[in-house]
Amino acid sequence: MAGKCDVCGKTTQFGHNVSFSKRRTNRTFKPNVQRRKVTLDGETRHINMCTRCMRTLMKSV
Repeated sequence: MAGKCDVCGKTTQFGHNVSFSKRRTNRTFKPNVQRRKVTLDGETRHINMCTRCMRTLMKSV
């Protein structure tokens, strides 16, 4: 899957894993991006969208 949402532009973010001893190691937070068939302006297209945008889209329908 693509790492970027075509609707909101959400991409990979970076942070730290923090152990019990407070030692920090790098980690990534990836958005849950899925390929969906969506009707835009009367035509059906496949776009990469995150699940948050899917949820918002279903609220407006």
